[in-house]
Amino acid sequence: MRRLLPLLLIVLAALPLTRANAEVTYITTEQFQKKVFNYKNDTAWNYLGKRPCVIDFYTTWCGPCKRLAPIMETLSEKYKGKVVFYKADTEQERELAYVFQIASIPQVLYVPKNGKPMLLKGLYPQENIEQIIDEFLLGKKAK
Repeated sequence: MRRLLPLLLIVLAALPLTRANAEVTYITTEQFQKKVFNYKNDTAWNYLGKRPCVIDFYTTWCGPCKRLAPIMETLSEKYKGKVVFYKADTEQERELAYVFQIASIPQVLYVPKNGKPMLLKGLYPQENIEQIIDEFLLGKKAK
């Protein structure tokens, strides 16, 4: 048993620490232009996605961003198949941050299937984010 314990610890350490069902996808500037909006070619907003999306602009050192991350993962599971969830690191994707004038973080871009997006600054409680998704992105009436 003592010989198996180190081997078991190595195997467990190699397993990914992310939740399997979470669908928050990191998006690069190039991917953004292909999946969300090609701001280099279009002057008017033209969403390219098939489902509404939420884009979390963050950095790795930001405390409020770290608190928002598990909320986004939970919501990505709740709205699976209805809303696409992305995250963009403003330090890695500087061009994208510049285009949306991201000066403070976190900021979240809510992109409906039709119509213009909405960019909100700061950390909001999960209930408020759910309300924004339900009403603004999915068109559900307030409860």
